[in-house]
Amino acid sequence: MEIKRDSYLNKLIAAKNNGMIKVLTGIRRCGKSYLLFRLFYDYLLAQGVEDDHIIKVDLEDRRNKNLREPDALLEYIDGQMKDADMYYIMLDEVQHVKEFEDVLNSYLKIPNADVYVTGSNSKFLSKDVITEFRGRGDEIKIAPLSFREFFSVFKGTREEALEEYMTYGGMPKLIDIADDAKKIEYLKGLFEKTYITDIKERYNIKHDAELGELIDIIASSIGGLTNPTKLKNTFESVKNVSISVNTVKSYLDILSDVFLVEKSIRYDIKGKKYIDTPSKYYFSDIGLRNARINFRQHEITHLMENLIYNELRIRGMSVDVGVVVLNTKDNEGKSQRKQLEVDFVCNQGSKRYYIQSALRLPTEEKREQELRSLKNIDDNFQKFVITEEAIKRYQDDNGVVFMNIYEFLLNEDSLKG
Repeated sequence: MEIKRDSYLNKLIAAKNNGMIKVLTGIRRCGKSYLLFRLFYDYLLAQGVEDDHIIKVDLEDRRNKNLREPDALLEYIDGQMKDADMYYIMLDEVQHVKEFEDVLNSYLKIPNADVYVTGSNSKFLSKDVITEFRGRGDEIKIAPLSFREFFSVFKGTREEALEEYMTYGGMPKLIDIADDAKKIEYLKGLFEKTYITDIKERYNIKHDAELGELIDIIASSIGGLTNPTKLKNTFESVKNVSISVNTVKSYLDILSDVFLVEKSIRYDIKGKKYIDTPSKYYFSDIGLRNARINFRQHEITHLMENLIYNELRIRGMSVDVGVVVLNTKDNEGKSQRKQLEVDFVCNQGSKRYYIQSALRLPTEEKREQELRSLKNIDDNFQKFVITEEAIKRYQDDNGVVFMNIYEFLLNEDSLKG
């Protein structure tokens, strides 16, 4: 079953022959190899590129163990290039090659070599791309399946698909697994045997109990504001574990580095400045989050917020947590300062969107609660409320657009117009 991933495929197509090393990064098993070796490969063939001008090497395959030596890999690739026409070089799991940076940089000045690589996040992160390829690395971040991609191959209604997606997430392998128990086993194994192992190898973590505890705390409180000091106190009061603030901060940075979670910083909308702490953390895949805490917490409100955040990031937006500061007076005339939250402040170039995630709006009081922060933003950028309720899209007298979660997720242009 072919899963179309057109948004990423189009990014590869746009980067073709740009003189840079195209580096596909992202959480392990999110579909980087499939995108490169299947979808992009098929595209090149359809464009008339001869098969012998596409050099594919799967360096995770033990049959290619000899090509993990840098000079052997160079010799092999050079031996395949027999004329001056363009050659497309695809290397999967390139971190298996010693001194792979030198190998890849060796092709930067060869005019008929166009290089594409994927790598494990144990040794190949965004910051590695920046430092290792001397400004000639073009990073393309890949996420697990979006709901739109997932639904395109799901056999069932959109409501059934959303329930499935918000339980097991969007790791592509799950499409081929029918049994729920097997899905759970896969996700738990992926977390422990792949991600935790990667982290321990890269960062040389000997005692990972505290790291595991931190992951559990973050997973149990998605959408909640927190900071290293607050998490340290949680360790001491709930887990009876002593841990330093610096260690907590280091572990949070690691979890972000390996694409397991993303940090969303608070932004003062009226003051036009960032507030460094506290922040929110969202999981890159909801299924992995659920598996980590044994599917015990299925708070639909928080899961929907995480889902919306992931979709916004997939669309290429930077996403902050908005704060609207109000200076008012109480009944006695005393000044008071209130902070109202906007779930997401989304920026993409010159465009900005304000978004509230509201599971349901059963009463006028609840509706006004969700709108209060949006009403107190005095600029002209578009404002949205996304709800699970089966409503038809409409715009109220305040200019706020209401839409249901399905329209938002399934229409990639849902924030336009």
